[in-house]
Amino acid sequence: MAFAYAFTTRAAARSVMVFFALFCLSACHTPMKQTPPAVADAAPAYQQEKVPQPPVAAKKPHQVPSPNGSRIDEYYWLRDDKRQDSEMLAYVKAENAYADAMLAHIKPLQEKVYQEIVGRLQQDDSSVPYLMNGYWYYKRFETGKEYPIFARRKQTADPANTAPEEILLNVNEMARNHDFFDVGEIAISPDSMLMAWAEDTVGRRQYVVKVMDLARHAIHPIEISNVENNIVWAGDNKTFFYIEKDPETLLGFRVRSHHIDSPNHKDLSKDPVVWTQEDESFYSQLYRTKDENYIVIHTQSTVSTEVWYADAHAKKLEFKLFLARERDHEYQVEHANGQWIVRTNWQAKNFRIVGVPKGAEGDRTKWQDIVAHREDAFVDAYDVSRRFLTLEEHSGGLRKLRLRPWTAGAAADKDIFVTADEPSYTMALDVNREFDSEKLRYTYTSLVTPRTTYDYEFSTGKRELLKREPVLGGYDPSNYRTEFGWATARDGVKVPVSIVYHKDTPRNGTAPLLQIGYGSYGSTYDPEFSYLNPSLLDRGFVVAIAHIRGGQEMGRAWYENGKLLNKKNSFTDFIDVTRWLAANKYSDPKRAFALGRSAGGLLMGAIANLAPQDYRGIVAGVPFVDVVTTMLDESIPLTTNEFDEWGNPKQKLFYDYMLSYSPYDNLGAHDYPAMFVHSGLWDSQVQYFEPTKYVARLRARRTGDSLIVLRTNMEAGHGGKSGRYERYREYAEQYAFIIDQAGATP
Repeated sequence: MAFAYAFTTRAAARSVMVFFALFCLSACHTPMKQTPPAVADAAPAYQQEKVPQPPVAAKKPHQVPSPNGSRIDEYYWLRDDKRQDSEMLAYVKAENAYADAMLAHIKPLQEKVYQEIVGRLQQDDSSVPYLMNGYWYYKRFETGKEYPIFARRKQTADPANTAPEEILLNVNEMARNHDFFDVGEIAISPDSMLMAWAEDTVGRRQYVVKVMDLARHAIHPIEISNVENNIVWAGDNKTFFYIEKDPETLLGFRVRSHHIDSPNHKDLSKDPVVWTQEDESFYSQLYRTKDENYIVIHTQSTVSTEVWYADAHAKKLEFKLFLARERDHEYQVEHANGQWIVRTNWQAKNFRIVGVPKGAEGDRTKWQDIVAHREDAFVDAYDVSRRFLTLEEHSGGLRKLRLRPWTAGAAADKDIFVTADEPSYTMALDVNREFDSEKLRYTYTSLVTPRTTYDYEFSTGKRELLKREPVLGGYDPSNYRTEFGWATARDGVKVPVSIVYHKDTPRNGTAPLLQIGYGSYGSTYDPEFSYLNPSLLDRGFVVAIAHIRGGQEMGRAWYENGKLLNKKNSFTDFIDVTRWLAANKYSDPKRAFALGRSAGGLLMGAIANLAPQDYRGIVAGVPFVDVVTTMLDESIPLTTNEFDEWGNPKQKLFYDYMLSYSPYDNLGAHDYPAMFVHSGLWDSQVQYFEPTKYVARLRARRTGDSLIVLRTNMEAGHGGKSGRYERYREYAEQYAFIIDQAGATP
């Protein structure tokens, strides 16, 4: 597989939803009444007569056309794709100033929570080294530093004799003079002598590729801009492949190759085009097979896949089609022991693993089951080595690991299952770069157990504990309880719920609740340890993850029953879980809080409209709330890729359905929970103007006076601030907001 993922924590293709509990409203603090005055169309962009009056956005009616009717958007003017309009920037800054004023009283609490969080971190921590082509690779942090140091050590014959450290990138030095800085993929050439990496200094995920000669630690003059965070080396150790982005839609649409001896150093248009994506509904990715024999172009829409491959060692790389794309067929390929190993949903809704002989890629009559389809288990991902196949699968709502030897006649009764000691947990493949390894690297975590890394030895069945992430500050997992329950949705469906609370928190219906959810794209929101949660748990909160429809925790049907014309199931599932937790005395129904980001922010906007009385407060992060307008505009980055997830609003059936739940379009004249909405000015996935317009219209239409704040990070994108500690300041502010609004112990 492409060495590009050398420094990622997971090689498997899954969406990792990082959940940071952050939000709420205060029984202790009663905000001043915030009824904005009427504003004429010609009014200035904002009016802030005196604190704590909120900014009031001007209303400038704009017609949003569609084949199914037009709508008026009075705040459409807040969109500026260049982020330069002075009136828009003044309004966004006024919102930040208002948030500063309204949250000034919780600054001491915010600092306290921040110190609690960073006090749990091992400041001079490092990742578990993994072996790749004769070197042990890892990243480490130094005390007080915001960014990691990427490094390696040469493998020695005597494990006790450690070779000197070789620093590859010190990101702390690289990030100087930048408000935002991110190092994405790092790709090491097969001979370990060259390193390419991708960096982003804005937060818009338009990366620049650079290259270093590791023998001399000299940086080549190569700077290739506006590319994906995805690099793969060819077998000649001099050519690498990358994906060019469309500068407007930000979709990766061309695969190009670059030779390090090329006279062209910066102009990507002069690099040879290897492959072009013609369909804007597809994303593209590059990788190298685990046995290093093939370079793969994997292109994927919501419901379809196409793969092209080339011999990584050929003098002239020519990409061949594996199997042509067709609707509702998704597949991924790996290569092991002379055959293709394919994860496919052809005649297998929950996916299966098949073996495909070389030369028979397009002939499905020759595909042979290695792991047959199961109705009760969803195959999320897989890994291959010379001796074993490993599966990540979801069954019973939880992510588990299953191993199978390649020996002749191996069947399900020969499978090895990795066991767990807790009722709610997550197991996952870790970085496994060596095809000939006799060990499997995997991780285990739960809502109370920090991320723990193990090596499992195939020959003996023994596992070796390599590292459990340290949690300082007196954290003791025995002080907490985790449970796994099943809430009954209004249509009778059982929805899995992961729950955690302090052992001293009474189960009598008096505890404040933080409930988290996502429920889109088939992404699973697995129960994993968070360094943030103890700051709520130790104050008597219950934290719960609602594994709602739209994810794939319960298989492919679980996803399909929460997308397109079934999307509302995600929203009602979340609300029904909240009510189930209250009915079963886990939580106080008057102090329930909800958190979601991105598509989970859409979830937050929907529940605020559908059941505002069920929530004391909501935190909506980079929320996708203006669904119809965004999906009508194909110039907005990533829109065309989303039609199979949400529907195409140019079709009346989908237009009407999306319009019926779009949070922005359904804001009404009733009271709303207190809300903390946050976004990034440079966000390329959910543009800043969606949450900005949402807050402006919410304030104008609601009838109550709950606290509504909008926090826009002016130097960041979808993921928030860069830096190890800076992002925790953002989380601490949101946590302090929750604790304050809940009236919990500061």
